[in-house]
Amino acid sequence: MFSVLHKYKSFRLFSNPSIITTRLSIAKVKATSLSVAMLLMLTTALTACQQSPEAPKDAQVDKPENVKINIASPDWGNAATLTAMGYPPIATGDVRVWDRWVGTPKLPTSTVDVGIRYQPNAELIAQLPVDMVVDNFFYEHARNLYGDVPAESIMFAAKGETATWADYTEPTRQLGELIEDPKLAEDYIAKSQGDISLAGARLQQRYPKVKKFAVVQFVDANNMRMYVANSLFQPALTQMQKELVVLGTGNSFGFVPIRMGDLAQLDEDVCLLIIDPLSPITRAEIKDSLIWERLSYGNNRCVGELPPVWIYGGMSSLVGLANNLSTVELKGGTAL
Repeated sequence: MFSVLHKYKSFRLFSNPSIITTRLSIAKVKATSLSVAMLLMLTTALTACQQSPEAPKDAQVDKPENVKINIASPDWGNAATLTAMGYPPIATGDVRVWDRWVGTPKLPTSTVDVGIRYQPNAELIAQLPVDMVVDNFFYEHARNLYGDVPAESIMFAAKGETATWADYTEPTRQLGELIEDPKLAEDYIAKSQGDISLAGARLQQRYPKVKKFAVVQFVDANNMRMYVANSLFQPALTQMQKELVVLGTGNSFGFVPIRMGDLAQLDEDVCLLIIDPLSPITRAEIKDSLIWERLSYGNNRCVGELPPVWIYGGMSSLVGLANNLSTVELKGGTAL
């Protein structure tokens, strides 16, 4: 979400003529204008591609028989949880990169990609038989694009400094009420709790000496986000009877920015989990880092790399994380 906000803010700043000072030479001004023009042309082209209709307005959308209310959700947390419940949304955004950032559950082919989540395609939305929009505060600015379709806000997030199991079960129950099938939500919550417990047992059997985990996601080879107590990793690891170790208090999005050298503050019995995606360039730079070499992850310290899980997701992210952790290959330290 931060990358999206940064992109939009950066574009607004870059495209504001007031930032071009009179000290710039005429050549620089022309070069800047050309760059802006090219950027606008590229944006227009991409938007045109996204705005191509994919479904006639009154078409019957292929969907499971139990789906009676067609829900569109720009929020991946709600979209993923609905899908995992067996009640997939009729539409969500950025489907093309879903596998890279969300992973599981897989979206059905019937779910329509309405373009950028932060600014969905209004023309395409108008052609879909949407009965309700489920979003949260981050996407409320786009509600006017859905016309007079009713909208409800559901947020999967910690209500305090430490995320709890209830912070994820309560929004799941709210989804059950919205789709007029509370039993479906209750059944999913019970199944999720069972799945996470089983994943914890498998992890314990494979690595009985690993009790503590720190979780990071690399921004680049030297900077990372460490996920802390108000992130979804807290309730997931608690349900698995493991401990989340953190360095400091995080922001409202559940992480604290740290540098690679800060990892030296972790005790040697703490296993480091790296959440994908991790670019090939960053991976190569980490491998060549003297700091990383001295930290001795994979030798004296335990480390593992996990497939993508949507960090700002709901109950389905808890389950996906637990399942990924139950099958992860840990190397070094307490994993030996």
